[in-house]
Order: sequence, then C-alpha cells, then structure tokens
Amino acid sequence: MGLKNIFSKTSEFDIDTNDMGEEYFEVNVMSGKDNPGKLSIAIENLEDFADTDRILKAIRDGHVVFLKIKNMKEKDIGELKRSVEKLKKTVVANNGEIIGVDSDWLLINPEYATLVR
Repeated sequence: MGLKNIFSKTSEFDIDTNDMGEEYFEVNVMSGKDNPGKLSIAIENLEDFADTDRILKAIRDGHVVFLKIKNMKEKDIGELKRSVEKLKKTVVANNGEIIGVDSDWLLINPEYATLVR
C-alpha cells in the first residue's frame, strides 16, 4: 500500500512503503522573496534502536524526516520509547519539532521548517 498525494493534488508522490530504504524527495519551496528553494524529505523506517543514529544524521543534515515506527512498535515498545527519547533530545537541542502524524508515523523537522497545526 502506498502513500498518495501527501503534498499535492497530483499523484507524483506515490511512495511504496514496502521499500523503506534511504529515500529523499525534493520539494520546491519559497525561501525569501520569490526565490525558489529546495526542501528535502527523508522517508525512514525505524526497525531497531541502531537505526536511530542513521535518522539523527538525516536530521542534523537538515532533512525533514517522515518516520515509520509501526514495525518497532509491534516488536518492542520499550526500545521504541528509548529511540524516540533520543530523537527528541536531538531535535529539541536543534530547535526542531517532532510530532506524531498517526499512531504509526512521526514527522521530524529542523528549525527552518515550521509545522502548522
């Protein structure tokens, strides 16, 4: 099952969640006055605690991370809590935000990207 139409009304963002390797998407955004910029979005899968360091690297590199936590939640909830706490400490230290999108997904963004709730 793929995620469709995440950011637009077109189907150019069909994402197959079965192949959740290291994927990056660039989305055109406006930075400043009519200057087009790029915002990279990393789609990651959290399988075990060791994956946390890879995700932290993406966050430190300035990527918005869309993180699937379903598999780890079903496997070991205690390890998931440790991973989320470690991610949360780094995100807060870098003035970013972390939110739960669904019970199975987290959205982590750096300081320059703002989440409107």
